[in-house]
Amino acid sequence: MKYIRFLFFTFSIFVTVNLHAQNETSSTASVPSAYTVLKRAVVDAGQQNKKVLLIFHASWCGWCHKMDTSLNDITVKKFFDDNFVITHITVKESKEKEKLENAGGYEMMQKYNGTDQGLPYWVILDKDYNLLFDSQVRKKQPDGSVKGQNVGCPASQPEVDMFIDVLKKTTSLTAPQLALIAKRFRQNEK
Repeated sequence: MKYIRFLFFTFSIFVTVNLHAQNETSSTASVPSAYTVLKRAVVDAGQQNKKVLLIFHASWCGWCHKMDTSLNDITVKKFFDDNFVITHITVKESKEKEKLENAGGYEMMQKYNGTDQGLPYWVILDKDYNLLFDSQVRKKQPDGSVKGQNVGCPASQPEVDMFIDVLKKTTSLTAPQLALIAKRFRQNEK
């Protein structure tokens, strides 16, 4: 009888360890690469005659959550859904959540001018992967160079104005629709 309990106990431990190992493997394997995420979005955008709004974010980033909440607000969601395929690349996660990152995401962020920028960092791309706009406001420096500063999730009036200007150039949204978007994003400053 003791032998049977011992075998049962050993078997239970074996099954538990293997299930845990499988869950660990499948959770990291289920996170697609940044390239796969972007390719899927670009294909969808091409088929739907839309642009891609690619947002680099992390789970710990409060402004990233504000950006998503704003984009999904019932008052403006349709405007974004009609014009963009919105997708996310997870980067810069905390040590214990690095498994959530999309492989190649940070390199992609660098490719699209995101080096040394905070989160969220967003870009608008066309169906051919061409960068149309990013979330930086650029200012000419005294030495003649141009330095960009990430707007992230627009909140202040100048940030929202920049965002609205980008939307004017990449969509056919009307003035009343853009006004609603501006109003919603201004709520982020509170």
